[in-house]
Amino acid sequence: MIQRLALIVAVILLPITFASFPAGSPAPAQAAVNFSEHIAPIVFNRCATCHRPGEAAPFSLLSYEDVRKRGKLIATVTQSRYMPPWLGTSEMGSFRDDRRLTDAQIQVIQQWVQAGMPEGDPSKMPKVPTFTPGWQLGKPDLVVTMAEPFEIPADGPDVFRNFAIPLNVSSDQWVRAVEFRSSAKASHHALFFLDQTGEARKADDADPRPGFAGMNFLGAGSAARGAIGQRQGRGLAALLGGRLGLGGWAVGGSPSGLPEGLARPLPKGSDLILQMHFHPTGKVEREQATLGIYFAEKPPTRTLTALQMPPIFGALAGIDIAAGEKGFTIQDSFVLPIDAEVVSAGGHAHYLAKQMRMTATLPSGEKKELFDIPDWKFNWQERYYFRTPVRLPKGTRLDVQVAYDNTAGNPSNPSNPPKRVTFGEQSTDEMGAMTIEIVPVKEGDMPAYVAAVQEHVQTAVLEAVARGFRGLRRN
Repeated sequence: MIQRLALIVAVILLPITFASFPAGSPAPAQAAVNFSEHIAPIVFNRCATCHRPGEAAPFSLLSYEDVRKRGKLIATVTQSRYMPPWLGTSEMGSFRDDRRLTDAQIQVIQQWVQAGMPEGDPSKMPKVPTFTPGWQLGKPDLVVTMAEPFEIPADGPDVFRNFAIPLNVSSDQWVRAVEFRSSAKASHHALFFLDQTGEARKADDADPRPGFAGMNFLGAGSAARGAIGQRQGRGLAALLGGRLGLGGWAVGGSPSGLPEGLARPLPKGSDLILQMHFHPTGKVEREQATLGIYFAEKPPTRTLTALQMPPIFGALAGIDIAAGEKGFTIQDSFVLPIDAEVVSAGGHAHYLAKQMRMTATLPSGEKKELFDIPDWKFNWQERYYFRTPVRLPKGTRLDVQVAYDNTAGNPSNPSNPPKRVTFGEQSTDEMGAMTIEIVPVKEGDMPAYVAAVQEHVQTAVLEAVARGFRGLRRN
């Protein structure tokens, strides 16, 4: 059980990008608020990326009529900040591609709806945005597709499925970005791993249906010890249970690449493991996903690695939430053994989670929120990239707390009445962790960092053993 759980480690990388359009500004006091001059710039810049034909949003917002029909709804969801979806905040840096509306923009939308949603002069409306057809990041260097579609049932429990896709890469490469295209609404998220052993393909071939079941595939890992990027391989393999990863995708995410100078290793001969989570929607669907892979022109100059707290998505943290319990929390602490720069941050949990917080206490004693999700939403799991990496000196203590609400008052609770929930893979089970991607300031410090993380995970295992694995389901 410990071995199985100790290798379910992955980082969901869900950065967001947007087309560039004027952000819009509040209407002058002497001017009547109208769609053409004041609302269209906001909607085109902050909403149309998803709210357009062919994208995940349920309706388009590319015209006055589109927006007018849903004006009251837009006013409600923007005032509550339910939309545009953006969960993360930080006291230590700003995020790129931040799509949150300003207070002034929210107020303008309120004024417009209260005024009866006038159109204004159509000639003053900004040009309707155009989006890159096909691949959003440009032509990929490599395109791969699932060999055959996988059928997702109309109802029942969540489905976790792995698909082995040969990449046929004949030389070692470095990956700067992956763009994922799903063909099914039931697809909730996907993780991308690499396998050099061939075991994933064997498992796929042995199953009569496309792919193979479970979330605990252990076959990948030799890549981390291969000839490519020994320095990078050691760092990632130690933190990802031996498997090399290429990132991931989740509902609401848009493609983006790693910051300049960073890339992930793709050893020659690797197969891609596409690990997918499906949430039945009430009708039978079929998934035949396609991925575009973008190679870096040269190897990275710095090592990208990760820190997950609590480790293994909280599998060892004692998640055991009684029915009706509102204040259940898990927590974890880690002291950085090196100087490091934080590139990105993100979190993962299921329906009962309410808040996630990662606090940095600097060696000086100063304490700041490095990353905070004050109002967690299961459907918006993404990765937040800092505009400028956040420098953390050696000796910085990181503290993580994840809070849950298992009461009937939690509108996200999937059980009515509430029931006891423990750690597990189903969406109605729970997980909980925050993950940051970091680079060492000094490359020579990587071994010390990896050793500290390994010790941290081992300590978590021993503590879980000591308390009898409370919160773990025994299979």
